[in-house]
Amino acid sequence: MGTMMYLQAGLALILVLGLIMALTWLLRRYGLGDGARSTLGRKKRLTTIESATVDSRHRLVLVKRDDVEHLLLIGPGDSFIVEHGIAARPDQAHSVTATQQS
Repeated sequence: MGTMMYLQAGLALILVLGLIMALTWLLRRYGLGDGARSTLGRKKRLTTIESATVDSRHRLVLVKRDDVEHLLLIGPGDSFIVEHGIAARPDQAHSVTATQQS
């Protein structure tokens, strides 16, 4: 009788964790958890547009602040601005794309 209670509790825990993961996935899938606004309701000003691996230690990252993009070379212990003041493309002016993982 005690074993059945432990089995039921374990299955209930697995069910609840599965429901939480499914709800999280659905919220992200349909844009309700995209993080476009901060916790105070202000629109975020800084966004990562895209990133690419240069070698095993360095990455090129395109970031957007307000409506201006900046290309950065980021590595361990050093970072450089490759190009700054790039005007944002019109098709990206109002939308945020996901970071490309290489």
